[in-house]
Amino acid sequence: MPKIALDPTPFHHDLSLLEFPQKVADLGYEYLQLTPHKDFIPFYRHPKADDDLVDAFAAACRDAGVQVASVLPVLRWSGPDRDAREAAVTKWKRVIEITKRLGVDTINTEFSGRPERAEESEDAFYRSMEELLPIIESSDLRVLIDPHPDDFVEDGLEALRVIRGLNSKHVGFVYVACHTFHYGGDMDAIMDAAGDALQLVHVADAYDHRRSHGLRYISNPPGNTARVHQHLPVGQADVDFDAFWAGLARIGFTDRDDTVAVSSVFAEDENADAVSRSQLDAITKGLTR
Repeated sequence: MPKIALDPTPFHHDLSLLEFPQKVADLGYEYLQLTPHKDFIPFYRHPKADDDLVDAFAAACRDAGVQVASVLPVLRWSGPDRDAREAAVTKWKRVIEITKRLGVDTINTEFSGRPERAEESEDAFYRSMEELLPIIESSDLRVLIDPHPDDFVEDGLEALRVIRGLNSKHVGFVYVACHTFHYGGDMDAIMDAAGDALQLVHVADAYDHRRSHGLRYISNPPGNTARVHQHLPVGQADVDFDAFWAGLARIGFTDRDDTVAVSSVFAEDENADAVSRSQLDAITKGLTR
């Protein structure tokens, strides 16, 4: 059975970092995903957690009876700017230290390059991995990557090609259900191509922005490059979750105990407790159907 984790992002504004584990436990989860937080690993900036804070967070998890399923940094390791990329590699090294100190073996992340400079960003990604991959492998960690909307690679199949180019079993794929329509829309083909490399999923719904001949969402000025998606509760939008759960079962994701399914609803903070509980029910049913 995969680990079912809660992303505590909806509670960032009301709770302190060390209160997250108990909140996750109170909502019925046994695992949490440690996403970017100003006191721990902020978006794009150097980690702010020293060893004392890392140990305090680990202790809070033990006290609450929950575990960290994955650590999620977002850093510019594929950025085409050389100085920013080199700085991101330094930040990544500290993220790896923190992850190991927590006793966690999984990091999931984004490529964090630029779509308008795709070739340069891909080159930057491989350059960063020349330095980081030996550390990742010697640390016996796995790094799982989501081709996030507005990244240098957004298509799911093309992202798998980029990952495959590393030739390492320590790097795999994240399927974010609510990014389906930016991945190219062919969920079955992506899951089948990923196979065992698909080791973590984010479970949330989204509307298909491509419908109505591309006019479902209108943003101005016309022709701008904005990407639109949501992180809604399961069943509120257009993701085919029957196909999603069936695909995960078909590739053996649901039969493994080292895979992770994360509830990542960010659109209803005002109902975060109820949504988190309903998500746990939906994910449990989906994984065991």
